[in-house]
Amino acid sequence: MEFDKISFFEMVYQVVEQIPAGRVTSYGAIARYLGSSRSSRMVGWAMNASHSSTRSIPAHRVVNRNGLLTGMHFFGDDQTMARLLENEGVKVENNRIVNFKAHFWDPALELDIS
Repeated sequence: MEFDKISFFEMVYQVVEQIPAGRVTSYGAIARYLGSSRSSRMVGWAMNASHSSTRSIPAHRVVNRNGLLTGMHFFGDDQTMARLLENEGVKVENNRIVNFKAHFWDPALELDIS
């Protein structure tokens, strides 16, 4: 992925679009992958902005570092994010991914940064 000529939000979207169904990642993992480890909040802002995009960005697959569905209120109602994840085989209880480590997708391990 070539990062030098695109916006931070666009870089986030390009990473998120590669998260496989049934897997999740965290805001921080995306920020670290993009070389901006202190920008996890900005990744969250990008996920919020993604809802107005015409692209299909699977923002429901991005959660906080503990597997908590912190962005769920940006999906129209509090159950949509969990429902989307459960439709992909990810179990959610009390707005938290069950067995988070088993579903975790780390872009630093899965994507080629060159």
